[in-house]
Amino acid sequence: MRRMALYLVLIAALPLAVLAAVLPANSYKAQGITALDCDGPIAVFIIALPALLIYGTGTILLYRDRSRRFHRVAALCCLLVSLSIGWNFIAAVLESYGDASIEACA
Repeated sequence: MRRMALYLVLIAALPLAVLAAVLPANSYKAQGITALDCDGPIAVFIIALPALLIYGTGTILLYRDRSRRFHRVAALCCLLVSLSIGWNFIAAVLESYGDASIEACA
């Protein structure tokens, strides 16, 4: 029953995870404008942190359950989602701590 609840939470958090993975750190660069976006990275942080915690926890809990092969495949899927969210999170951190961003957005 616990695993079913975990799968339901993971499915419910999937739209949040997709949004966290595809949300650009700089919305101006995504539109083709070369400008600094001082508010952009915080939008990624607010969405990416809960999604990263949910799918990171899902990866650990499902990997620890060695009884079924399906749980391992689900853990691998959670790991891939976590890595894509982490990649976007790191891009947002690098965007917010760049030299031009520190000077202009201070």
